Amino acid sequence: MDQRELVSKAGNAIFQAFINYNNNFRRITERAKKRFEKREWSAAQRDLGERIELYTKSIERSVTALDRLLGESRTDRETWRLLKKFFGDRVNDIPDGEFSKTYYNSINRHLFNTVGIDPEIEFVTLRLETEEHHRYLVKHRRYINWTTLDDIIECFLNDFAFDAPYAERHLDLEFIKGEITRHVDKCSLDALEILRIEFMQPVFYQSSRAYLVGQIFWSAASAPLIIVLKHSAAGIAVDAVLMSAEEVSILFGFTRSYFFVDVEPVEGAVYFMKSILPDKPLDELYTVLGRVRQGKTERYRTMTRHLKRTQDQFVHARGAPGLVMLVFTLPSYDLVFKIIRDSFGYPKNISHKDVMEKYQFVFKHDRAGRLIDTQEFRHIEFPLSRFSPELLEELLDATAKCVRIDGDQLVIDHLYIERRVTPLNLYIEENDRGDVELAVLDYGQAIKDLAFSNIFPGDLLLKNFGVTRHGRVIFYDYDELCLITDCNYRDLPQPSFDEDEMRPDSWFYVGKNDIFPAEFIKFLAMDKALKKLFLEVHGDLLTPEYWRGIKEQHLDNRILEIVPYYRPSISSRQN
Repeated sequence: MDQRELVSKAGNAIFQAFINYNNNFRRITERAKKRFEKREWSAAQRDLGERIELYTKSIERSVTALDRLLGESRTDRETWRLLKKFFGDRVNDIPDGEFSKTYYNSINRHLFNTVGIDPEIEFVTLRLETEEHHRYLVKHRRYINWTTLDDIIECFLNDFAFDAPYAERHLDLEFIKGEITRHVDKCSLDALEILRIEFMQPVFYQSSRAYLVGQIFWSAASAPLIIVLKHSAAGIAVDAVLMSAEEVSILFGFTRSYFFVDVEPVEGAVYFMKSILPDKPLDELYTVLGRVRQGKTERYRTMTRHLKRTQDQFVHARGAPGLVMLVFTLPSYDLVFKIIRDSFGYPKNISHKDVMEKYQFVFKHDRAGRLIDTQEFRHIEFPLSRFSPELLEELLDATAKCVRIDGDQLVIDHLYIERRVTPLNLYIEENDRGDVELAVLDYGQAIKDLAFSNIFPGDLLLKNFGVTRHGRVIFYDYDELCLITDCNYRDLPQPSFDEDEMRPDSWFYVGKNDIFPAEFIKFLAMDKALKKLFLEVHGDLLTPEYWRGIKEQHLDNRILEIVPYYRPSISSRQN
């Protein structure tokens, strides 16, 4: 066939492969409603992993098909220059057309093993700009305040129906009304002057909760309005009402698992959410919707744009240097960049493959608001001049297997990128006592939340935990992370002789997966008052009974809930 026909067939093949991927993505996503209605929480967790793996599998199949179709032209640059134009002309100005360009890029980069970016044959500037949001609005429900707030609440609870009953609708109505009234009073607004409430039509699902995502409007003000639904044996009930930007930002944060929400077009959903959370980066909004590859594209595009308009240099990230990862950052940008070192110091005895598998595990696991979302990049270029001499020297020495200089560019073959947080040990040294005490208590709660999600961090040192801008403590050092159910939690044996305690190594047998919670006290590098506070609230973490109990619940397939919001007491709901 001639080149024109070949380009036409290849463009159509790529687009149809994207449509198939998108349909499969939506098919898995649509299960979430039934999972919620039938309380199939374990199945919902399996769906999360299946959906994450979908993109890579789809790209691999597409590359194989294009290999057969293009034959000798599979890496012919002139063919791909024509294909880029042909493809772009047809997907411009259609809903989610930019997503199909990202899919095209993934195939292109896979075939060419591209380093950096290649603007001749791949799409570089995608039209994911804020001025686009009026082009493809997401479907939403609008409730105008003609009569009373009670009528509006009754109306939208009727509209968001499930194949399962609400347990006590009258209590839900009063609770929602009370929470809106509380926000109105706090912000010196007038409940009588509420103009309307708007919700996105699709319901958001995450773990064992469903979320109605919307806004409430006055003539000169607005606020987020997130209605959280839970489903217990008694039926569906409103569990919380979120109306502050901070609460909602944590819900849609970079430490949470991806939502299941069947939105079309996705751009419309993202910009609806952007109107609620104007300070939330676009890449994070795409990512929390499960559109991970589009989130990566937007993050890389935004980062590249930032580099062009700034001049500061990459430097070592604050905190103690890691034995496994070399971590650097750009002071003017809130990201950190992590590269696996060529070799690890004592006492690390893991391989590069082990480390990569840990990151993949976290990518697919329920992060429970305590594990930071990390994006993996390959063959990335940075301007060589933007690296400080000290950092450049260590990169070329400690990570030489995947870092090299190519002209005026530094090429990194394998890199992890994540949001920057303040290491907990530095946070304790640098902040006011009240904030520090809250962080120390949340450090204990972070360990417990991880345990509830079947995660044991492995290394509990303060330097391996960080504090977000919202004051939440998260864990970011994954090389020793393991499942709670894979560990044996043992009592610390009593020595038979005084000499036993003086030995440099353990005088008793320690198995590979043996954990001694009583030794956790060694990780608490803080002053006596802080340590006392920690032990008063979280002393159970130092007992094997606590960990054995958690392990037993996981082995019994019980769901241990971790919710990303404050839950009022039952009494406050009924009053």
